[in-house]
Parts: sequence; C-alpha cells; structure tokens
Amino acid sequence: MLNASKNMNKQKIKKSILVRRKARVNVKGTESRPRLTVYKSLTSIYAQIIDDNVGKTLVSAKSQELPKAKRTKTESAKEVGLVLAKKAKDKNITHVAFDKGSFKYHGRVKALADGAREGGLDF
Repeated sequence: MLNASKNMNKQKIKKSILVRRKARVNVKGTESRPRLTVYKSLTSIYAQIIDDNVGKTLVSAKSQELPKAKRTKTESAKEVGLVLAKKAKDKNITHVAFDKGSFKYHGRVKALADGAREGGLDF
C-alpha cells in the first residue's frame, strides 16, 4: 500500500510539471503562419499544422502512417517531420510556428523538428 501512494504522488508531480510547462508555451497559428503542434505517446508521435483563426487542421502526419520498418522512435519522428513537410509544401505552406506543447525540446520532438526543417518548413 505504501508503494502505491508513493507512485501516485510521483504521477501527480509529473502531471503538474507538464501543466506548468504547457502554460508557459503560448503559440498561436495564423493564416500566414499556421501552428505546427506535436504530440508524442509512448509508442507513436503525431504532428499537425493548424490554422487557429479558423480552428482547422490543414495537414497532419503520424508515425503509424509510415511503412513498417526496423527503426528507432527517433528515426520515426524524423520521418514524420519529412512527411509532414512534404504534405505542407503540396498545400503551399512554408512558414509555421512550432508548438512543442508540454514536451521538452529534445529527443523525438527535436528529431521531428529537424525533419520538418529538412523537408523545407521554416520556423
């Protein structure tokens, strides 16, 4: 019983840290510079480009769309960034505002951003 309550406290602390970090990040997307937002789960990573004025997703990509291959999660994130950039170029989107949400800018989030830059997005 003691370990269960200790574990719950860790979860509450981690959640509060994520909420505070998210509150510091205040990125809005416009028609000329939509917002590229990132979400990562334990197994997948998702990215979408959103126009906040209209509240509409313009382009999206996720690691589950990629062909099955032997690669790390970081490599998958970079591929998602490249795929997203390609889809965005097809819709004439070149400038975006990067919204990492409550995630730290390292690892998979950084790899996705690098892939999007390589694909031609500017942020």
